[in-house]
Amino acid sequence: MDAEKYVYGLLEDARIAGQNLASMDDAGRNILLVRMAAKLEADAQEIVKANALDVDAARAKMTKSELDRLALSPERIKAIASDILAVAKLPDPLKGEESWAVPSGLRIRKVRVPFGVIGVIYENRPNVTIDIASLCLKSGNACLLRGSASALNSNRALIKAISPVLEAAGLKGAVSFVDTPDRKAVDVMMKARGRLDLLIPRGGAGLIAHTIENSRVPVIETGTGNCHVFVDESADLEMAKRIVINAKTQRPSVCNAEEKLLVHRNVANAFIPMMAKALREKGVEIRGCSETLKLVPDAVPAKEGDWPKEYLDLIIAIKVVSGVDEAIAHINKYNSKHTEAIITENRRNAELFTRNVDAAAVMVNASTRFTDGGQFGFGAEVGISTQKLHARGPMGVRELTTYKYIVEGNGQVRG
Repeated sequence: MDAEKYVYGLLEDARIAGQNLASMDDAGRNILLVRMAAKLEADAQEIVKANALDVDAARAKMTKSELDRLALSPERIKAIASDILAVAKLPDPLKGEESWAVPSGLRIRKVRVPFGVIGVIYENRPNVTIDIASLCLKSGNACLLRGSASALNSNRALIKAISPVLEAAGLKGAVSFVDTPDRKAVDVMMKARGRLDLLIPRGGAGLIAHTIENSRVPVIETGTGNCHVFVDESADLEMAKRIVINAKTQRPSVCNAEEKLLVHRNVANAFIPMMAKALREKGVEIRGCSETLKLVPDAVPAKEGDWPKEYLDLIIAIKVVSGVDEAIAHINKYNSKHTEAIITENRRNAELFTRNVDAAAVMVNASTRFTDGGQFGFGAEVGISTQKLHARGPMGVRELTTYKYIVEGNGQVRG
């Protein structure tokens, strides 16, 4: 296969479809989404069969957590369809404008517009295919999707299910899928400046770093999640235990799962043994600093490489700290700018933590697992941006738009 010719052909179809999509009103885009949701549920059995091929092929190569990210079931497909309907109910992201007049008599309007064609490179999780498609369609963007080879059959089935809905609306190519495991296709996407308006990598640290370092297309960095929970000395320890268990074990394979636990020295003796017992009951491996090892002698000694690591597994590293200032310093040194949490009854410490921790989302007395487009009321997300330009945190439909200025005059020239 000539990867460049293939990808450029998809991008040309996407460009044409994107222009048609951008001229469609919000009601029309919502009808598309409702029909897509119904078609996915109708085709659920075929999608699950295709997904089973991917899961079986990956069983010997993936961890249990990775297989969980890959697997689809009728229940998960129903949840995906529900997310599409939630996106359809969101306000029109292209509606609303600012306007003002200037002394020259010109009238200036700032209006929201789609990016055009958005490329997304992602790993393993086939539900991302539909999340991205629905958000792009709602915001008037066409998209070019390149999932991992491990989910190729699943993604084919998902795209096969929704394509007739788009084609019936004259939008063939609005959701284009790079249907090849050839990695050259990714390189073509990264070099397609002028054909692709924006590129979003969603996956592990290696994929994100490779895209940032090699892309000529503007990139929004979606991040890995080395997320911390800090238990302050004033914390309700039963609340803290519930939050840590949820943040670590509810779904350990995702980027908003907790990876590190920081505990104030004044409550370490009371909290860490209790917490270690509860974590082990959930099958979590505990790694600890020297002070943690005194309280949990059979824990694995934490090494320097543990502190910046995203485990994506039932593993947690625990560190005892002297207080909120040390917790903030440790987090800002090692975190991935994703989500951090403090458990505290001290309002001053909460404000100090939220003000000084450098992360896209900072939680107070809540699980890190809430950093999610659906949980934030966005319906779904295209990714969680850990950078500071354009978008930060869960990226919903609003973050998939940009703006332009429309300037109206009556013959003005500049002197």
